[in-house]
Amino acid sequence: MEQKIMFDLDDTLVYCNKYFNFILDQFTDEMTDWYSPAGITRASIMEKQTEIDIARVHVQGFKSEHFPQSFIDTYRYFQDITGRAPSPLEEEKLWKLGNSVYEQEVEPYPKMEETLDTLAKRGHELHLYTGGDTLIQNRKIELMQLERYFEDRIYVRQLKNTAALEQILSEGEFDRVNTWMIGNSVRTDVLPALQCGINAVYLKQETEWTYNVIPIDTSPKGALLTLTALPQVPPAIHGYLEAVGMRKPG
Repeated sequence: MEQKIMFDLDDTLVYCNKYFNFILDQFTDEMTDWYSPAGITRASIMEKQTEIDIARVHVQGFKSEHFPQSFIDTYRYFQDITGRAPSPLEEEKLWKLGNSVYEQEVEPYPKMEETLDTLAKRGHELHLYTGGDTLIQNRKIELMQLERYFEDRIYVRQLKNTAALEQILSEGEFDRVNTWMIGNSVRTDVLPALQCGINAVYLKQETEWTYNVIPIDTSPKGALLTLTALPQVPPAIHGYLEAVGMRKPG
């Protein structure tokens, strides 16, 4: 039976976290140079930036400013506790560094096209549901030419949560038994899918942003599959459908 299969974008179809980590390393190097004479450690800088960044995401969602602003806020925090003199030039440097993450290349995960091709050729309807700044996310979508697969079935939301997914499903009149959400984030992909009563595929990555890592505390009404590579998605979904079909009476 035809399924409606909804994909997350960042760290599901294209790389994302590795570029944020690359910029974070540069930020932490700079901050360590400035604040280590006052006894501030690299680990404490990283911990405070993570705390501040996640707090902003909870309030603002995936607004692009949250990341560079977390650099400024972290800088000011350690400035306050050490008494180090403020510098507008240093703040400007950090703001530009934080924003540079959105200028990084867009790189697909291995076998992205083959995975989407396989599902489309089997008659499934593909959807793309991503969180973030509309201009930034649309740039990635255009560079990867993802309209080939998703056409007008693309949803970009600043806040990616259960309410946002519920709105998409309700307005689109999705048949929830035959709808799937595939993504790397337990917080924004897996749990909202389970809470909305659709099938979920947790595409677990080796390293994950702390914000995304929370317990799965909702029982699935349908499937909850955990995979580690994008090409595993088509056989896993079809294996599940075959197993369910075999269990049905008649």
